[in-house]
Order: sequence, then C-alpha cells, then structure tokens
Amino acid sequence: MTNQQSYYETMYILRPDIAEDEVSNYIDKYNKLLEEYGGNILDSQMRGKRRLAYPIAKHREGIYVQLSHQGDGQHIFKIEKAMRLSEDVIRYMTVKQEGPLPAPRTSSKNISQSQNKENDENTDSKNNIENKDNSVEKKTNPTNEELTSEKEASESQTNQET
Repeated sequence: MTNQQSYYETMYILRPDIAEDEVSNYIDKYNKLLEEYGGNILDSQMRGKRRLAYPIAKHREGIYVQLSHQGDGQHIFKIEKAMRLSEDVIRYMTVKQEGPLPAPRTSSKNISQSQNKENDENTDSKNNIENKDNSVEKKTNPTNEELTSEKEASESQTNQET
C-alpha cells in the first residue's frame, strides 16, 4: 500500500442562528477536544450555511463543519458524546476513509484576502485593456458627422449620375 492510510472524517452541523464568532469557538472547542482524546487533526473546514434536505429540530438550514483526523478510533466515541450533549450540534457523522491523507488548508481569511488582491489586480488590468480598446475604437470608428457627410456625398454623386 503506497501512501494509502486510514483516517476519519467527521461532519457536524451546527444550528443556523449561531453567530460567526461562536461558530469558530465551537470549531476550536471540538478540535481541542479531539487532540485531548488522542486524535491528530489533519484538516478542519467550515463549509458554511446550507439548506438541509429535511427539517432537523425545526431548522431548515445548518452550518456545516468538516473535520479530518487520525487516531486509534477510541477518540471518536468521546468526541461524538460531546457533540451529542451539545444543544448547538443538530447532526454529526463520522466516516472512516481509506486513501491519501487530505492536505491541510490555510485559513479561509488568508485565502480570501489573497484572492481579493488578485481579483483587484485582474480588474485593474482589465480596465486598462478596456480603456485602451475604447481609445482604439474612437480612432478607427468615424463620428456621426463624418458618416452623414459621406452619405450626402454618395447621394449627390448618384443624383448626378442619373
């Protein structure tokens, strides 16, 4: 088995009415609990608020969090017990995965900031290109006055021929 390892993936859904800073507190709480119980966190991601397939505890939406981790398997029961006792976790599920380990992602704040910078740079360069294109169009496209004078000249020429 080359590079094929087993790890666990836990997806849990938090109530949709939780504030964003509290969501990050819950993510940190479960990550710390997992490490205390002997697990090794590979990746932790907040997937955002999404519509549920069916209502759960009168909620139609939920905040999804995905947690990839390794361990001996004994830590799963303990972390799921903590989730079961929490009123803010409306669903959870842990699945054993086989395959290459997931690469840890950088925080979404760092990604969004760098993407915003790239988008700003791309927008600026597109605006510069569009401005150049507009100036080229102005030079190559005749004005309305030039068009009307050419049209009058061609009409007078046809009138003279007949």
